[in-house]
Amino acid sequence: MSTKIYARALKRSKKRVRIRKKISGATERPRLAVFRSAKNIYVQIIDDVQRRSLCGVSTVTPSLQKDVAKAKSKLEAAKLVGAAIAQAAKELKIESVVFDRGGYLYHGRVKAVADGAREGGLKF
Repeated sequence: MSTKIYARALKRSKKRVRIRKKISGATERPRLAVFRSAKNIYVQIIDDVQRRSLCGVSTVTPSLQKDVAKAKSKLEAAKLVGAAIAQAAKELKIESVVFDRGGYLYHGRVKAVADGAREGGLKF
């Protein structure tokens, strides 16, 4: 791993720790955590009190594969993932969540996930 990439990952890791000190998901209002890789985006709803993941959706989820393949960009795919996580949350009777951007800037694909989830009916 080059030093530039390592430094960027270290900065994100420190930001993530600072964010997690302030944000915690409870049973009534779980945490919506986002992880972004170069090709895919992963979203989970996590209950930090019970320390378990309630549900998760990503661009590699089999039920979303056809829609993601039709998407013109990674931004559109991220919005589809946001809408899918909102649908999964509705099935679990979850209406509001705490948004955890995972150390990433609230911009681009991370913002698209949040917008898709809001359009799907989740409240932040």
